[in-house]
Amino acid sequence: MIKAAAIGLGAIFLVLAGLYFSGYGGQLAWQAFLAYNKPSGEFDPATAVAAPEYSDRRNWSALPDKSDPADLVPAGIGVEAQGQQPIDTFFIHPTGYLKSASWTSPMDPNSGTEENTLWMMANQASAFNGCCNVYAPRYREATIISYFGSPVVRDEVLGFAYQDVERAFEYFLEHYSRGRPFIIASHSQGTHHAMRLLKDVIDVDDLHERMVAAYLIGSIVIPVTSGWFDSMAHISVCQNADDLHCVMHWDTMPEGSAPLERPEESLCTNPLSWQVNGEVAGAELNDGAVVPEGIYNVAFGGSDDAPTQQHFESLGEPVKGQTWAQCQDGSLYVKDQAGTGFEAMGSGNLGSYHGLDYALFYMNVHNNAKLRSSRYLASQAAD
Repeated sequence: MIKAAAIGLGAIFLVLAGLYFSGYGGQLAWQAFLAYNKPSGEFDPATAVAAPEYSDRRNWSALPDKSDPADLVPAGIGVEAQGQQPIDTFFIHPTGYLKSASWTSPMDPNSGTEENTLWMMANQASAFNGCCNVYAPRYREATIISYFGSPVVRDEVLGFAYQDVERAFEYFLEHYSRGRPFIIASHSQGTHHAMRLLKDVIDVDDLHERMVAAYLIGSIVIPVTSGWFDSMAHISVCQNADDLHCVMHWDTMPEGSAPLERPEESLCTNPLSWQVNGEVAGAELNDGAVVPEGIYNVAFGGSDDAPTQQHFESLGEPVKGQTWAQCQDGSLYVKDQAGTGFEAMGSGNLGSYHGLDYALFYMNVHNNAKLRSSRYLASQAAD
C-alpha cells in the first residue's frame, strides 16, 4: 500500500514542469532550483561510470530465473511461473535518479535510486507477468534535471543513456530471447529510449515481425507524434485491442486539468477500450486498478542517495471500475482520484497523474498483453 511519505512521479515531474513553464516568478524559482540541483560542469561522457556488462546478472533489475519485484502479481490473480512463457517482455524503466552528483546514474546498487528502480519493477514491469517472461536492464539513466535545461543537453545525456539500453537489448536478443516474440514496454524516460529503439533497431530489421506490440507509456516531454510514426516503414499505431506490431501510448491527467503543453500532439490510446478516439470509455471497462506498493524515494540535489531498506513483497487486490477514461488533445483524462488511495502517486493538483499511468489501468494492461500475445501465437500457428 502507499505510505503517507510517498510522493509520486507526477509530483516530481510536475513540480519541475510547473516551475519551468510558469510566469516570471516561477521562472525565478525555476532558475534557483536548477542552479541548486543540476550537476556541476558540462556533461562529459568520460566522467560517467563504466558501461554495464549485461553478461553480469547484477545489471538486470528483472530476469525470469531470479526472484525480483517484477515477479509480483495482484492478490487473487494467478500466473504461470516466470520463464515458462513463449513470449518475452523487454521493459525499460523510467527515471529513478534525481541527484546532482553526476549527469547519469552511478549505478550504485545500494542506493535510493536503485530502490526506485525496484519500485518500477513491482508496480509497472510486473503488469507483464502473465503474458511474458520479464527482462529489465539497469542502465546509466539520465538525471531528471537533464529534462529541464537546454534541449541540446537533454538529448545528449539521453543519447548517452540510450547506448546502454540498445546494448542490453542486443544482449537480450543474443543470449536470452532464443528467437521468441517479444513485447517492448516502458514508462517516461524509458519510453524516450524505447522510441529510439523501435525506430533505429526494430523497425529497420525483421525484428518488427517478432515484436508483438509496444506499450510506450507516459512520454510527456517528448511526444509520440505522427511524424515519428511516419519515419518508420513497418511499425504503426495500435487501433484495436488485438492489433499486432504496433504502438500504444497515453499520459494520464485528472478531469478538469489543462492539456499538457507540447510542441506537437501526442498519440493517446485509451487503455479501457484500446481505441484511438475521443469517446468516453466507462468505468465498467476498467478491469482493475492496483495501488502502488512501496515508496518512491524523492531526494533531489546533493543530498544522500541512501536506500530506505524497503522490500517489495506484495500487490493489493485489483479495484475494478476505479475510473472512466477519455482521450482529449493528446492526453488521457480520468476521474479525479482525490480520497481514493491513489492520489499520493498522482499529484493531480499539479495537473498530472504521471505516477498512475500504469496503476489505474494495471489489469487492463495485464489482460491486453495476454490477449495480444495469444493473438500473435495464433497468427504464427496459422501461417
